[in-house]
Amino acid sequence: MKVGIFGGTFNPIHYGHLIAAEEVRERLGLDKILFVPSGSPPLKAEELADAIHRYKMTRLAIVTNRLFELSDIECRRHGKSYTAKTVEELKKTNPGIEFFFILGIDAFLDITNWWRPERLITLINFVIISRPDFRFIDLQVSPYIKINRRILKGLDNAEIETYTIKLKNNMDATLLRLTPIGISSTEIRRLIKQGRSIKYLLPAEVESYIIANKLYKS
Repeated sequence: MKVGIFGGTFNPIHYGHLIAAEEVRERLGLDKILFVPSGSPPLKAEELADAIHRYKMTRLAIVTNRLFELSDIECRRHGKSYTAKTVEELKKTNPGIEFFFILGIDAFLDITNWWRPERLITLINFVIISRPDFRFIDLQVSPYIKINRRILKGLDNAEIETYTIKLKNNMDATLLRLTPIGISSTEIRRLIKQGRSIKYLLPAEVESYIIANKLYKS
């Protein structure tokens, strides 16, 4: 079985997350997508709703897709949430599953600042997805990936949709150009603060949860 791990703060989860997850699942032939809301991320703290709220919003958002699952592995862990620890634990408890870690270009470029990045790179296959305002050509500066500049430009120019290479430790990294969706959690929080509508940016159930729990108001 092949399972994509889709982690993030999901602060809040929105249609951009859901569309990206479904597109990755379909195009790479993954059996499931496992959503892993972060508990206490070491690098993101501003305007962060409590982990239990973000977990419940994610559950509401994915309930209609039988190929989407939810894990509380980080939300129930005490202390900071470290991706390397999460991946190690998931692999240990699910030895028959081949995992793929899904993240955006920006997040992959930031891996050097994560906890034990050299360890993480050896643990799992990566799926690096396109993100608004970031280009695949930016990956040239990453110490973990070596790829022809022509390929990166082809991805940026939509001449290439998918490209898989080997990382230096022999794990796969698949670069995947997705349908551009210009929705961001940051923008949703800004709209809420201004008292403006967030309808159609995220599932109605998530919108109702945010309103009922008065999230992101201050």
